[in-house]
Amino acid sequence: MATLEINAALFQSLKSFIQLKNVHARLFRFNFHQDQFILNMVLKSAFHFNRPDYAAALFSESQPNFHLYHTMIRGLVSKDHFNDAIKYFHVMYREGYWANNFIFTFVLKCCLKNLDIKLGMNVHSLIVKQGCEYDSQASTGLVGLYSKLERLVDARKVFDEMPEKNVVSWAAVMNGYVSVGRFKEVIDLFRKSLDSGLKPDSYTLVRALSACSKLGDLVVGEWIHKYVVDNGLGLNVFVNTALVDMFVKCGNMEKARAIFDRMHERDVVTWGTMVQGYAAYGFPKEALEVFRMMLRDNLRPDHYVIVGVLSACARLGALELGERACSMMDRNVFLCNPVVGTALIDMYAKCGEIALAWEVFEGMKIKDLVVFNAVISGLAMTGHTQTAFSCFGLVQKCGWNGDGNTFLGLLCGCAHAGLVDDGHRFFKGMSDLYSLDPTIEHYGSMVDLLARAGLLNKAHDMILSMPMNANSIVWGALLAGCRMHKNTQLAEHVLQHLIKLEPWNSGNYVLLSNIYSANKKWDESESIRAVMQEQGIQKVRGCSWIDVDGIVHEFLVGDTTHAMSDGIYGKLSEVARELRAAGFVPSTEYVLFDVEEEEKEQFLGCHSEKLTLAFGLIATKPNCAIRIVKNLRVCGDCHSFIKLVSKITGREIIVRDTNRFHHFVNGWCSCRDYW
Repeated sequence: MATLEINAALFQSLKSFIQLKNVHARLFRFNFHQDQFILNMVLKSAFHFNRPDYAAALFSESQPNFHLYHTMIRGLVSKDHFNDAIKYFHVMYREGYWANNFIFTFVLKCCLKNLDIKLGMNVHSLIVKQGCEYDSQASTGLVGLYSKLERLVDARKVFDEMPEKNVVSWAAVMNGYVSVGRFKEVIDLFRKSLDSGLKPDSYTLVRALSACSKLGDLVVGEWIHKYVVDNGLGLNVFVNTALVDMFVKCGNMEKARAIFDRMHERDVVTWGTMVQGYAAYGFPKEALEVFRMMLRDNLRPDHYVIVGVLSACARLGALELGERACSMMDRNVFLCNPVVGTALIDMYAKCGEIALAWEVFEGMKIKDLVVFNAVISGLAMTGHTQTAFSCFGLVQKCGWNGDGNTFLGLLCGCAHAGLVDDGHRFFKGMSDLYSLDPTIEHYGSMVDLLARAGLLNKAHDMILSMPMNANSIVWGALLAGCRMHKNTQLAEHVLQHLIKLEPWNSGNYVLLSNIYSANKKWDESESIRAVMQEQGIQKVRGCSWIDVDGIVHEFLVGDTTHAMSDGIYGKLSEVARELRAAGFVPSTEYVLFDVEEEEKEQFLGCHSEKLTLAFGLIATKPNCAIRIVKNLRVCGDCHSFIKLVSKITGREIIVRDTNRFHHFVNGWCSCRDYW
């Protein structure tokens, strides 16, 4: 026994393959090389030093026994030589040796890696014949194999018959259900595992949280979160990352941020989840804040983070910040990865730089339909409708018919340009030529197109003929047309539907009040505002953003909180004087209150886009374009104001509101006053 221990200690002390060969040579000299125990130690050491070829050569010259076969199979599996391991398994059986539960476990791993279900089922048969079907290791291997190969009926049968289920078997069958999208079963299994007294490991918790993310099940997700906290598992980085992802996917950014802030260790995946979550749920400033925190922690962004950052920059019109983020990755990544490339195209388009968006599009190595849809949508929203039509021709040349998003972009382009006939052609062609059923979004675009063009009755008739109930977006498109064409009677009818759909949306009341005000029906306008006051409905305040030197500045209507507020209002007064000298008269019809003309003019001067423009004139170089994003529709007075500012200052001004892009150059706007 002492000799055996000395031999084992000797082999464990070896530091290199050269030392192993020297020891092996000495074993030959003293005629110990055929000793089964010593030979087994040599084989294990050969695999330890990653020399399966040496082990195979020694084995071929030996008189093998069960233990040597076990060592060879185990060693080959550990070095990912799965086919060779299976060959030794077959030879072992032909030599009359029966496997045990340990060997079955390694062979099942080979079946799993090779996706060999036929061999796996044969091994299952051998396991049953040898009475190992209730062995936890062999059964766990079978559950893992069947789950991985999506044979969940077989996996569940083996799993249910196991007398003792361990953490690995629970995780394996749960993973199988995750792989086929049966997330409710995953949650049920997780509950049963806890009821059985099992303490789940981090992998099992991550699987359960992943299922909650896919289901959007916040209730179960919060229950698992409580379990994690109560059992002191809140320090595991993988579990915390899964919790952050679950709360983000379920729309609870507040709880996601609370967990994120408490994490002592955060990898790039966790950062990316937060950035993407904030961007997706309409919190672009918070997304960029997290991104800056990430950079301060000296972490480089991956593709996932960059896509979230570009989405946030697109929403805020933060071109400069978006380009800074892009500079952190190789340009070829954007040209070779359709997901990242699409995000860059979208960012450029929404910042009004459609030429740069087109440049990225042309340079992309892989152009799928999603990429084409992004550039078509970008062209349409920036007023390049005919070019969007031409791009659709390229889609067809590539052998695609387009999908719902393709036609949504085309219809939006028609709506912005007032191309009623083209809109009808595309809308009708969806079903007649391309076998695509129009969705409510397509009907909404058609209603928007007709309403903008003044065809209010046709727009109303289309709503009534829709195969689905109109939502607030569709009715809102008709209401916007009523405002544009001052049809108060139809607007009142539309508003009744909108109030039923979203009774707390202030925009419905404000828009009707605007219509009354434009028609000088001040009493009716005031009654609408009285209703809002009685019901506690607050009007959404006008807000505009501008990106200067990578910092996004925000202005509210009548804002005086900016550090340069005095200079901004001084610049605004200076510009107003120049405009008056040039003959500009404020369009007081856009003010919502029945007050004196002088007060109306003062109110108009405080709109957020005008404050943002004044700041842009101060803070940017004379040859730089000024890019503004607004959360509401630009009013007619501000539109006229900015047009004339572009003429007297010689500045290029790009404004994106909720309706469309406005590209002001030398007193002219790309929308041609049609918005």
